[in-house]
Amino acid sequence: MLRTIRPGDIPAHITEACAQLRRAGHEAWLVGGAVRDLHAGRAAKDFDVATSATPEQMTAVFGRKRTIPTGEKHGTMTVLVDRPDGEREPVEVTTFRGEGAYSDGRRPDTVEFVADLVEDLRRRDFTMNAIAYDPLDDRVADPFSGRVDLEAGVIRAVGAALDRFREDGLRAMRAVRFAAQLGFRLDPETEAAIAPARDVFRKVSAERVRDELVKILASPRPSIGLDLMERTGLLADALPELCEGVGFAQNRHHAYDVWRHTLATVDETRLLSSDEQAATGRPAWIIRIASLLHDVAKPRTAAPKEGAPGEHTFYRHDEVGAELAEAILKQLRFSNEERAHVVHLVRNHMFWYSDEWSDGTVRRFLGRIGPESVGDLFALREADVRARGRGEDPDSELAALRAHIARVLAESAALKVGDLAVSGADVMRVLGCRPGRIVGEVLRRLLERVLDDASLNTKERLEALIPGVAAEIR
Repeated sequence: MLRTIRPGDIPAHITEACAQLRRAGHEAWLVGGAVRDLHAGRAAKDFDVATSATPEQMTAVFGRKRTIPTGEKHGTMTVLVDRPDGEREPVEVTTFRGEGAYSDGRRPDTVEFVADLVEDLRRRDFTMNAIAYDPLDDRVADPFSGRVDLEAGVIRAVGAALDRFREDGLRAMRAVRFAAQLGFRLDPETEAAIAPARDVFRKVSAERVRDELVKILASPRPSIGLDLMERTGLLADALPELCEGVGFAQNRHHAYDVWRHTLATVDETRLLSSDEQAATGRPAWIIRIASLLHDVAKPRTAAPKEGAPGEHTFYRHDEVGAELAEAILKQLRFSNEERAHVVHLVRNHMFWYSDEWSDGTVRRFLGRIGPESVGDLFALREADVRARGRGEDPDSELAALRAHIARVLAESAALKVGDLAVSGADVMRVLGCRPGRIVGEVLRRLLERVLDDASLNTKERLEALIPGVAAEIR
């Protein structure tokens, strides 16, 4: 049910900015996402003000010292308004405007300031984003029935959908992103206009596409947006490698084709909690991008399964997938740290535990994965198992390994060279040698022994082993 906005919902400094403009004889309305979210009963942030005042008139109202020309030629100014506690708060205020052609598929070639709120709302992308609210007189302006569409759960373009999508190439992806975030459906005319505007979408920078993809992945059900991307052709432009999995059959262990399994895996993958984000420095959606790409190489590594017509095996799809993921994430301008972690998860997502694993085997597993990445890898594997669609319980595969890992970690055993009780300096002292390849190789071989027998990891015992290990190398 649609919620009614009240003046008390609006932060005091936002209302004060509107009041100052009104006292000077100008119109002032709240517009955009905050108005939409308040109507939908969601938490609102990033309040934007639209006004009939020009940038010069805004400067006259708020004073030069409190006015920052953040986008003056497009009518946008940041004004500093006093909060009740005396602190100054920035408020973005934009002049009512109309726009010319978008030759670059991103920004209007020309901007014309207008005096009419409706003309300003007419240039916006979707009806739910073309609602304005006056917090001073407690009134709503909704010339394009955005509240009706909000209540119906429909994303509809303002005016002719093809015109809106050809103005800004990213709007098509914003449409599918809103569908995923809000659980809405696209108006049929709006959805039909996406494919004819793909040539404009292809002009959009990789960074902007990445940012929308991340928002889709952080949604309650990313599959809504990803499925729309595939249906409308946006996936073929943004992530063509994933299209290879559409309709590609797997085997009796999977109820879905590669693409449907991927969608189910992403939906099943949890977001990192705020505590996990703080502890690791990783974004909430990081495991979901790994889920999206974990089986990307299956179609390219597929081979007929012997004795099972129509089924496939996918030998080395994890290794080939890691290579593909590296290229895809680089193309989309993900950071080096994000790319490295996702590639690491994709490369290692196939593992099978049995009771035959020794403590040394578990330590080697932890040394390869890294204790800091095990939680993310298990979250990916849990989602992968559930998304097979056969009602399997991930704990049947993972519970025993979890317990074994916990026991090994409680022993505080060495998992990497840096955990050894000796250092490179110790190796050089014992051997009487200078820095060189042999030092690192001795340390690596000492680690192999400690992985098999954790009790060896004392300074005295490892130093006693150094001469013999060095002799093996020479």
